[in-house]
Amino acid sequence: MKNNEYTAIIKKDGNDYIGWIEEIPGVNCQEKSMEKLKET
Repeated sequence: MKNNEYTAIIKKDGNDYIGWIEEIPGVNCQEKSMEKLKET
């Protein structure tokens, strides 16, 4: 079984945090805290 590695990008945008997986288009989310963003 092959293990894939992905790059998670997290940035602060005003009062929110936005994040996405660079290698998978359409995988993104937005939360009020970095901790919550990492959970989603």
